[in-house]
Amino acid sequence: MRQLLASLAITLSALGVAHAQEGDPSNGEELAQECASCHGENGISSSGDFPSLAGQKTAYVAEQILDIRDGEREVPEMAGQVDDYSEQDAWDVAAYYAEMEPNIGEAKDDAELLERGEELYRAGDASQGLPACTACHGPTGDGINSAGYPALSGQQPGYTVSTLQDFASGERSNDDNGIMRDIASKMSEEDMEAVANYLFGLH
Repeated sequence: MRQLLASLAITLSALGVAHAQEGDPSNGEELAQECASCHGENGISSSGDFPSLAGQKTAYVAEQILDIRDGEREVPEMAGQVDDYSEQDAWDVAAYYAEMEPNIGEAKDDAELLERGEELYRAGDASQGLPACTACHGPTGDGINSAGYPALSGQQPGYTVSTLQDFASGERSNDDNGIMRDIASKMSEEDMEAVANYLFGLH
């Protein structure tokens, strides 16, 4: 466990240098008009099929856009959407969403589900080799911009679960050093649901 947490810390410090670019929110607003149909007018998705982007970390969103553009991450719904984006365009859109007020969700009122979700998020599960999510995503789920780690607070549970499933299966593989693939592959479906529910109401 200590070795995994140490590797996370090393990755954090290494990535901090890579994600240092300014975005122009005004240009990003213009570019993001086509994004609203899936991600919401205010950057808050009404469907678990699409992520809410309001308040998301700039470095993370920019990296995802560029990975999708370059084929490092396959998202069928995004096919052709960012093919013509420059690196600056990606950072501009990311900066636009970063300025929006993040979603405040309400977790399902299920004591057992909430307890397990909180346990996993704050302490992990040593018996399964799972580190605490707070190591990379912060105590309130607001992420770490300097390292490119996303905010998770208020994210649609359906999207969180499907993302964990994609990492677990290897369908998604654009995580640095395979960190999320390693973690997600050790999680049960029940644990994914518990964490997703807890995160939806975390703020």
